[in-house]
Amino acid sequence: SWEALERAGVAPDSLIGSSTGVFVGINNLDYGTLRTRQEDRTKIDPYFSTGLTFSVAAGRISYTLGLQGPCLPIDTACSSSLVAVSLAMQSLRRGDCDMALAAGVNLMLGPDATMYFCRIRALSPSGPCRTFDAAADGYARGEGCGVLVLKRLKDAIASGDNILALLRGSSVNHDGRSSGLTIPNGRSQQQVMEKAFDGTDLKPQDVSYVEAHGTGTSLGDPIEAQSISRVFAQNRPNKNPLWVGSVKTNFGHLEAAAGIA
Repeated sequence: SWEALERAGVAPDSLIGSSTGVFVGINNLDYGTLRTRQEDRTKIDPYFSTGLTFSVAAGRISYTLGLQGPCLPIDTACSSSLVAVSLAMQSLRRGDCDMALAAGVNLMLGPDATMYFCRIRALSPSGPCRTFDAAADGYARGEGCGVLVLKRLKDAIASGDNILALLRGSSVNHDGRSSGLTIPNGRSQQQVMEKAFDGTDLKPQDVSYVEAHGTGTSLGDPIEAQSISRVFAQNRPNKNPLWVGSVKTNFGHLEAAAGIA
């Protein structure tokens, strides 16, 4: 978060007492698992609970920087950090905050989650994440943290900020019932992508690149590719091709931080 503010040209000490929000996508329990495995209860110290609680992971940022806007962790599995961005956008538009840090974080500190994903055959036995490849056989786990500094456009212009991108719209939904708990629902995917255009002056045909979830699984990838095709590839002018990719092929699936990556 500190580095993100530095890159945005915002002096962190200027934010003390400000209505800056913090929205953190987080769901990995590795650190908590390591701590709670200790049989010696005398090891429970004053920092035990604050080191394990997601609300404190987000709250520590607000505490350290003196931020007084909304502050919350978000756990919606692989979409956690993207939902964090969407909620930050809504908070800015409602006036709940004047600036927001939208983040995602994932660290692999123990073997349990990896063992579980192996048991359900989600991970690639050959290692790499081959998104939209005929040889796709699962994903590779990745770790990291990413933070965005968000403002309303008029405020960013007034401040003379270095604006890297403009977020035009967002949408959040759930698959509802599908053929399995971990199996995507193509129609729900289409609906959430179409809904993201509401309130914008854009059409799907205007989009030239889609950063796909693209986990590299033989089941999920074809469903997502078909959903993207049905939303974005219809009635496209020949001079505006649609490119589709996934950064997961470069450094794996960051799970709760996948979207922010």
